[in-house]
Amino acid sequence: MTPTPTHSHPGNPDVVPPLDERVAGAPISWGVCEVPGWGWQYDAPTVLSEMAESGLVATEFGPDGFLPDDPAEKAEALRAHGLQAVGQFVPVVLHDPGHDPLTTVDRALDSLVAAGASTVVLAAATGAEGYDRRPELDDAGWDTVLANLERLAEAVSRRGLTPTLHPHVGTMVETEAEVDRVLDGSTIGLCLDTGHLLIGGGDPVALATRHPERIAHVHLKDVRLDWVRRVRGGEVTYTEAVKGGMYVPLGRGDVDVRAIVHALEDAGYAGWYVLEQDTVLDGPPEGEGPKGAVMESLGHLLGIEAQRSGVGI
Repeated sequence: MTPTPTHSHPGNPDVVPPLDERVAGAPISWGVCEVPGWGWQYDAPTVLSEMAESGLVATEFGPDGFLPDDPAEKAEALRAHGLQAVGQFVPVVLHDPGHDPLTTVDRALDSLVAAGASTVVLAAATGAEGYDRRPELDDAGWDTVLANLERLAEAVSRRGLTPTLHPHVGTMVETEAEVDRVLDGSTIGLCLDTGHLLIGGGDPVALATRHPERIAHVHLKDVRLDWVRRVRGGEVTYTEAVKGGMYVPLGRGDVDVRAIVHALEDAGYAGWYVLEQDTVLDGPPEGEGPKGAVMESLGHLLGIEAQRSGVGI
């Protein structure tokens, strides 16, 4: 399967826009998260204003309740800050045969279509709050997950958007073996989250290199391996590691961002790079706060692309 390009030149759909026109933000970089008790939360106008000031051109929606519930009002909130809509992270239970995830996805699609977004980012939620524990799936559970993925992918595609699955720590699809099972057993495109894959024991560079045709969306993160090892070893929970500073601006951690970007761009990737440095805030930050970290990440990414393309060298 080759995922549909998620972003194209407005004058010519066959032309891939330059990378600097395909960089988006996400409210989680400002500490805005769907997990109850995650931390102090910014208001939407401040986050959207700081995104635009940082040089980002688009954003994902963030969790339910962050933007207005009404689809038209949600779209207007982004337009008022000069931001395009990219997509939405939609965690849904996929492994329970008695639960229908389509209702939740349909509700998200209404807002995404109204805002002119391109992508639905599904995650195989456990059904519990947070991302610190998860059950193991048996073969019957996997059959249900894969069948639901195909069903949801068809529903999303019918609405004109690109469906993706986000391998995510603390969900039913986290590890490298689980990602391979999705690749082998479904046709859905992947959201390549460079941080979550590494934390889950996978290799984001290898995935980008071996399966670029399955990558339909990218969450670009950098993480510190010292914290990753503590999470894998059970010394700390995922949430504790985020609070401790596991996520860092691009270029400061141990993810080979350069290799990933080169592999995807050289393979003709046409989608978004969503900058995500998950953070937990205790209160209003001093100085530039998350905005400064996002600007640092953006500068690092654009520097990688300038070197790759020979611009300014």
